[in-house]
Amino acid sequence: MSEVDFLNDAIAERFGFVRRARGSFLYTQKGVRLTDLYRDAGRAVLGWGGTGAFTMFKNVLSRGLTGSFPTCFSGRLLKAVETLLDSKRKIFVFNDRQKALSAAVVISSEGTFFWKPWSPEGVVWSSADCVIVEPPLAWTPGIFILAVLDNEKNEAALAGLALSSVRISAAVEAACARSIYDIILAVQSKSEKDWFIYDTVLTKYWERRGPYLYPKVPKEKYREFAEHCLDCAVVVSPFYDVPGIVPFGADPGVFSALKKKPFVMEKI
Repeated sequence: MSEVDFLNDAIAERFGFVRRARGSFLYTQKGVRLTDLYRDAGRAVLGWGGTGAFTMFKNVLSRGLTGSFPTCFSGRLLKAVETLLDSKRKIFVFNDRQKALSAAVVISSEGTFFWKPWSPEGVVWSSADCVIVEPPLAWTPGIFILAVLDNEKNEAALAGLALSSVRISAAVEAACARSIYDIILAVQSKSEKDWFIYDTVLTKYWERRGPYLYPKVPKEKYREFAEHCLDCAVVVSPFYDVPGIVPFGADPGVFSALKKKPFVMEKI
């Protein structure tokens, strides 16, 4: 059983299916609200539900612009990515993370990075040769944008990339662009003051770097820990190596059950 299957089955067994998702919460058939620290590996870092990207997607759909033909929204994604990375770029879209990475390392094996909001690595995005951006869309997985620095050094390699990249519809392109502007605003407005308020409970089990949570729980006990958290109405990342995310804007009281019923970590 995969980690995601384990998580989905564990939620369904305890609480029934998820009926609604909003912000950092999942609302289940049995009337239990779960605090979601996983958020689909960060695709829903801005929360579930009515984001600006979702509104944009619906507006473009209402125009019937679902094909891959050029539209009045063509080029918006490029502008959004250039704003995000503060540099002139050529962009190529892939439907697989490994394909995007393989294409990038051909151009620059040392200068390829995966973009991440509130990144603790201190990468200077504007000077990176290749940056792979996964738009923070909670409802559209499988979109990876390879942004290549637009300069003479990279020019020869760009022709081949155009053949291997995929086209996306105007509705998806417009939503991706809006999600990038949304995350730019979030990065500018959210900081340590929004995250440390959860430390009294969470830092016992995770090392927090910005809003990201890296487990202190031994790897061999992690699945047991994940099930314990579910019993406390908290959904953690099912993957040990994929960090969780603090629940932006939630009251720290959502962790009261975990605080009252702590998980026992045995020393190795």
